[in-house]
Amino acid sequence: MAREVNGPREGDFITIKSYKHDGSLHRTWRDTMVLKTSENSIIGVNDHTLVTEDDGRRWVTREPAVVYFHKHYWFNVIAMIRDNGISYYCNLASPFVLDKEALKYIDYDLDVKVFPDGEKRLLDADEYEDFSQRWNYGPEIDRILKGNVLTLVDWINNKKGPFSEEYVNLWYKRYQELAQHK
Repeated sequence: MAREVNGPREGDFITIKSYKHDGSLHRTWRDTMVLKTSENSIIGVNDHTLVTEDDGRRWVTREPAVVYFHKHYWFNVIAMIRDNGISYYCNLASPFVLDKEALKYIDYDLDVKVFPDGEKRLLDADEYEDFSQRWNYGPEIDRILKGNVLTLVDWINNKKGPFSEEYVNLWYKRYQELAQHK
C-alpha cells in the first residue's frame, strides 16, 4: 500500500481527536507536530498543546510528550518527558484513521500508566466495565482489547518501540531541531 501523497509530512501540525464508542467526541489535541509517518504508524510530539475536553473545558499539556499511533494495534502511547524521567500513558483504543480533518481513534477507557521506575498500573477498569455495558462493546471488542493489553505489557517489559528511552530521546531531539526552524 503506497503512502498517502497528501498525508502529513515531517514538521506539519495535525489535530488529534478521540471519540467514544457511541461516536461522541471525547477529547481534541490541537497542533501535534508530526515527526514521522509510515504506512502503519505516526509519531509526533505534543508540547504545550491545547487540549479541549468534551464538556468544553480547555487545558494545555504541561510537558513535552512523544506520541505514537499505529494502524494495527488497539493502543496508542504517550511518552511524557518529565524531570524525574519518562512516564507513559497508554490508551486502549481503536487503531487510528487519518483524514483531512484529524487523526482519529475510539478511546476504550482502559489505560496503562508506566512510571519512570517501571511500575505499571491498569487504570479505569471500572469505567471500562460501565461503558462496555452502556454502549454494548460486545465480546469481540473485549477480546481484542484484552489481547492488546498483553501486547502492550510485552512491549513495556521488553522496552520495545516507544518504551525505549533511546527512542523517546531520538524523536524528542528531532522535534527540537524542527521546532528551531519553525
